[in-house]
Amino acid sequence: MPERRNLCLLVAEITGADRLSDRTAATEAAHALERCMHRIDRAAASQEGAVLERNGSAVAMSFERCDSGVLAACEILDRILGLPPLSGAQLSVRLGLHYGVAEQEEGGLDVARRLAGLCRPGQALASGAAVMLLTPSTRHFAGTEAVHDPLLDTLEWPVFTIGHRVGMVTSVPPTARVSQRLRLRHQQEVVFVEEQRPVLLLGRELGNDLVIIDPRASRQHARIERRREGFILIDQSTNGTYVSMDGAAEHCVKHAELTLIGPGRIGCGFSANEVERDLVFFDIV
Repeated sequence: MPERRNLCLLVAEITGADRLSDRTAATEAAHALERCMHRIDRAAASQEGAVLERNGSAVAMSFERCDSGVLAACEILDRILGLPPLSGAQLSVRLGLHYGVAEQEEGGLDVARRLAGLCRPGQALASGAAVMLLTPSTRHFAGTEAVHDPLLDTLEWPVFTIGHRVGMVTSVPPTARVSQRLRLRHQQEVVFVEEQRPVLLLGRELGNDLVIIDPRASRQHARIERRREGFILIDQSTNGTYVSMDGAAEHCVKHAELTLIGPGRIGCGFSANEVERDLVFFDIV
């Protein structure tokens, strides 16, 4: 019998689909739900997560490390929050994380499901079993104190809120750079990386924020994150990401990070100095 291993288990449940179905055509509601699922899958893939189960508007996945599960949860929250409402209805997500054995009879996934079910829309809850295994670099994504709620007191572990801002020390004044926005232009589309959308995805796959048609681009090519220190491009592609910023030599970023100081151009798999319709132009505003 194979040895059963403990894993970080994450259950994501999309909420608001019923309300959306009442207001739109079935095909539109299905497309919106599929778009949410794409974003969840992308976040899981970026942290090397494995999908265990998929059932309608819910998906269960596992990660080798709790750090990876928490980072994926934060990205899912931000990416679903960044979706525009459709016909006045907004889809959201509830997330539950637990560290345990994945097999159903062991209850690991059951705990993650219970936590997801106890969340408010747009909230993530993690068991103390998962939070205690976080490294210092990720611990600040969890609340500093356990959540006090009669519904949660029946669980075996204390429960913590998870998110990009829940563990931040609010007395530290933000730097000037944090208040800025990164503007990106791709063909006729203009998008921003900002507080309301701190993560942006680029690639050939339709689930990306900016879809690059060029065959040299990977399906999940790169992402841009808004961090305290600025706007960071993270390459995760096969052919690399080329960045040309005014007054500087072109950078080729491959499985590495680069701070975007703009203005400049991004080529996904090809030189940013080429005249290409799929170049991405950026500047800080």
